[in-house]
Amino acid sequence: MTYFAHIIEETQRNAHFRKVLFTGAQSQLVVMTIPPATEVGEETHDHVEQTLFFESGSGEAHLDGEIQPVTAGDVVVVTPGVRHNFLNTGSTPLRIFTVYAPANHIDGRVHETKVDADHDEEDEAFGHRA
Repeated sequence: MTYFAHIIEETQRNAHFRKVLFTGAQSQLVVMTIPPATEVGEETHDHVEQTLFFESGSGEAHLDGEIQPVTAGDVVVVTPGVRHNFLNTGSTPLRIFTVYAPANHIDGRVHETKVDADHDEEDEAFGHRA
């Protein structure tokens, strides 16, 4: 099973809060669009490593209580056990593509908004499985 796409175009085109593009045996590719003055949401992954690539926009990375600015071209790797959140502090959408290893969301899942994501108990449970 393979996946091929122009990730910058996929990230720029994405109008959803979160969209799972591909789930492999050991990893998962997801695009996110965070509107101005909103956030991804604070969380901690017990066994998942997450690498986030910031394609456009500006914001803040909150990692175990420390705050770091992020902007287009930045990458952040969040290892298991790190409490993290990403906030859009700019005036344009914060566009992210992220790789989870192993997968953290149900394959093909699309959340139009953060509210949709927050209410998706099945997807949340999937991310906490052992």
